[in-house]
Amino acid sequence: MKTYKYKVEGVEYSVNIDEIEGNVAKVTVNDVPFEVELTERIRPTGSAPKKVVVATPAPKVEVAPVAAAPVATASTAAGAGKKILAPLPGTITSVEVAVGQTVKTGDTVVVLEAMKMQNNIEAECDGTITSVCVNKGDAIMEGAVLVTIG
Repeated sequence: MKTYKYKVEGVEYSVNIDEIEGNVAKVTVNDVPFEVELTERIRPTGSAPKKVVVATPAPKVEVAPVAAAPVATASTAAGAGKKILAPLPGTITSVEVAVGQTVKTGDTVVVLEAMKMQNNIEAECDGTITSVCVNKGDAIMEGAVLVTIG
């Protein structure tokens, strides 16, 4: 019948409407055939349809569950102090500290795997851990708070 060009989130699609029978349209999107069920029948007008909306399936995104941060047991308020941030995205392979533990500048607080390499994330100041915001196995993004040192 007719070919339409669409752009969805920056990706171009070529949609060819092959035929419409009742409320089912047979379409080809980028050379992949689909049968699309329409919510309403299109009335034949003797020419190609003026507008047909083709739903593109949204990509599946897996989101890691967020675990609750441990409760602070030190005298410093939970989460108060210097936040140690992830320098790059990756997966937490080890948490080396616990709430209430005293650390010195340079002590490893978390081990982060990024691009198949283990990265030791170190304390940037002396103090006591007031919160641990990640757990082993968490997938984190750059800038995520890993621990807080009070």
